[in-house]
Amino acid sequence: MQDFLIHPNLNINDKGHLTVSGQDCADLAAQYGTPLYLLDEQLVRANCRAYVQTVKECFPEGSMPLLASKALSFTGIYKIAASEGMGTDLVSSGELFTAKKAGFPLEKAFFHGNNKTDFDIAFAMDCGVGYFIVDNCHELNAVNREAESRGIKQKILLRLTPGIDPHTHKAITTGTVDSKFGSVIENGQAEVIALQALAMNGIDLRGFHCHVGSQVFDIDPFVQAGEIMLRFIKEMQTKHGYVTEFCNLGGGFGARYLPCHPTPDYAAYIRAMAAEIKKICDALMMPCPKILLEPGRSIVAAAGTTLYTAGSVKHTPNGKTYVSVDGGMPDNPRYALYEAPYTVVNASRADKATDCLCSVVGRCCESGDILQENLRMASAERGDIIAVLTTGAYNYSMASNYNRLPRPALVILNGNENRIGVRRETFEDLVACDAD
Repeated sequence: MQDFLIHPNLNINDKGHLTVSGQDCADLAAQYGTPLYLLDEQLVRANCRAYVQTVKECFPEGSMPLLASKALSFTGIYKIAASEGMGTDLVSSGELFTAKKAGFPLEKAFFHGNNKTDFDIAFAMDCGVGYFIVDNCHELNAVNREAESRGIKQKILLRLTPGIDPHTHKAITTGTVDSKFGSVIENGQAEVIALQALAMNGIDLRGFHCHVGSQVFDIDPFVQAGEIMLRFIKEMQTKHGYVTEFCNLGGGFGARYLPCHPTPDYAAYIRAMAAEIKKICDALMMPCPKILLEPGRSIVAAAGTTLYTAGSVKHTPNGKTYVSVDGGMPDNPRYALYEAPYTVVNASRADKATDCLCSVVGRCCESGDILQENLRMASAERGDIIAVLTTGAYNYSMASNYNRLPRPALVILNGNENRIGVRRETFEDLVACDAD
């Protein structure tokens, strides 16, 4: 078996082509064109169910996993998440509008962001968003003013900073004391903002939120953060009589991008974390609050594959080989941003030996337009279909029109069937907002 078959929905058919969910990548590329995002609906649903069922099994009634919209946001994903019993978190009015357009039940939506504008706040209240996750005192005052002007009490959670470093890349670490997010617990800032919230007429404080980082395969950072959060929750009850309803421990469980990465068992992670949370609550002699989790990457990453068509294959005098494809950093900027690793496959020759050491690069006029460097795959020729695996998270959602390239289509695979989830942009789309 080829070691690049890193997910259970990947295989090689009798033509020697890579398949996703049993469907031939070369056929999909011919049908829909490239670049092309694929999303395996059955795998997304399986991951949703693992979270929903295990959270229900392990934590108090009312606990819930929330789909982290920033990982992947289009109307179809909200319809899937809603049908599987997920809540959602949102980080912008655009994500909120998309969820609303999809018919997502917004009472189960939690509105994030460290700098919500006055428009964002008013728009979210107009839409009936269930909860704001308030980042700082400035935002707290703004939410309170808008709620008071409407004669309502807005339910909120406060984002706190537990001071945990999960030792991931600095660009995806969010829980340290110098993070731009949240109010720090250890210096008393969190207590101050909590007391301010409790005194406000337009605020209904329901609990606290934290997030330590992303692409984590170890429950220890979550348990450490949970202990700090629960000790704070206990302190708020002991000193001020405030009983917390929700403790949101954020997201961050990792996905398998390379053969050397572990195969994650999210249900096992949640069960192990729940056992440690119970021990902490027992030691503090307090009931466990309702627990919220915010999976994004771990729901959709492995379900995504991006297909490209190889163009020029260049061999330099120093022996380096570049395989250029018809996409690049506009549809996947993560290598350019922080050298994110990916497994890359010549989907047209998936049964062949991975005997070519090469870099797969994009078509943009940038030296940094690289999808992956110094990898091994089967030798490519012009017209071959190149697949980048584990692209369901932070690819479509981060896509741009750099070099005035239209964004790709997203096709949803469901067993033997496939359908358009997001249509391919056209040249007319590129100029639709131009005034002259």
